[in-house]
Amino acid sequence: MKKIRLNNSQIIILGFLGAILLGSLLLTLPFATADGKGASFPDALFTATSAICVTGLVVRDTATYWSAFGQGVILAMIQVGGMGVVTVAVAITMISGKKISLKTRSTMQEAISAHHVGGVVHLTGFIIRGTAIIELLGALLLLPAFIPRFGVLRGIWYSVWHSISAFCNAGFDLMGVRGEFSSLTTEAFDPLINIVIMLLITVGGIGFLTWEDVVTNKWHFKRYRMQSKIILTTSALLTLVPALIFFLTEFKDLSAGQRVWAALFQSVTARTAGFNTVDLGLFSGSGLTLMIALMLVGGSPGSTAGGMKTTTLATMVSTSASVFRSREHTHFFGRRISDEPVRQAGSILTMYLTLFITGGCIISRVESLPLKECLFETASAIGTVGVSLGITPQLGGLSRMILILLMYFGRVGGLTIIFAALSNKPAPPATLPQEKLTVG
Repeated sequence: MKKIRLNNSQIIILGFLGAILLGSLLLTLPFATADGKGASFPDALFTATSAICVTGLVVRDTATYWSAFGQGVILAMIQVGGMGVVTVAVAITMISGKKISLKTRSTMQEAISAHHVGGVVHLTGFIIRGTAIIELLGALLLLPAFIPRFGVLRGIWYSVWHSISAFCNAGFDLMGVRGEFSSLTTEAFDPLINIVIMLLITVGGIGFLTWEDVVTNKWHFKRYRMQSKIILTTSALLTLVPALIFFLTEFKDLSAGQRVWAALFQSVTARTAGFNTVDLGLFSGSGLTLMIALMLVGGSPGSTAGGMKTTTLATMVSTSASVFRSREHTHFFGRRISDEPVRQAGSILTMYLTLFITGGCIISRVESLPLKECLFETASAIGTVGVSLGITPQLGGLSRMILILLMYFGRVGGLTIIFAALSNKPAPPATLPQEKLTVG
């Protein structure tokens, strides 16, 4: 048989798919659930997809439905999904002492959005060490919060679990022991839990390359790569501005101090983390709309987060500003960028909006549910966020499959899927005639 040659995008896609299927099979084992009967394959598939795609949408409460083994499998999938299947595979190869091939380095470059193949193995080592240190530090900081509440052994497990889940922007929690599907609402105003979880989410969401830039150049912002500057600036604005809006427009029944915690946490978690400390059903229509927008944007390239990415939003905003000012090119920090990222940003925005709206409309029609709730759910899925208005467990098979596909698409990335499907096709032999088009 003719040897099958896979491009980098296809390897990434199949890697995530293989991890999802393996996790699904493990979750169907009898000892994976608390009742000893095992999960049905549809429930296992949904949970595995949500874990590998670091989303956090669930059809079964994680704390009460799954056994210790099942929870361990889910946590392992969260870790693999957060770091990336290719990154984990390269890490195993490095530990085993095998040589990293040029093909593997090229795939790794695409998986973590690195600019060059050179140094990608060193960067992989940096990612592994950084991930382990940050997650361990997060777990240690959470111990004083969870041990007094749940005892030593369970407190340690809860600290490790929530540190990994927060850093990987997964949003899975074990607080269902205090109320199924309650997320962190029972710990809404605990300063330690709020601060640690928000910091883990933020660090995980800015991307591995940005970490390296910060570690290398410390506080010298001018020395950072342009991409790191864009990511840090956009992330800060997308945290502080929505937090201020939430503080001024939502949570009227809370004290000023409580509103600060609630507004800031919801602003941080909406961009792919999936935890929530307040009842989202109490949000106003404008508040839910803002959360949907934040969910669609998501985190940054090469991070544990999903969504369209902060750089996509920044590119579209800067391009619009250039058009308004009659500039020929898009500019950032005294530099111009080529036309290719602009075209890609437009394509990503179009794909995400199309899938988000289409999925929400179909689910609303099939389930006879309000469109607002369904759009919130599809935005949460394609942005790999995981916050929910509570309708996920009651959805039928078709609606769940739509969410599974959206979660998968959101984690793998739209361009990766397109490149996987089209990159082996021959380019057109000639350039088509050019015409002018008036828009707006």
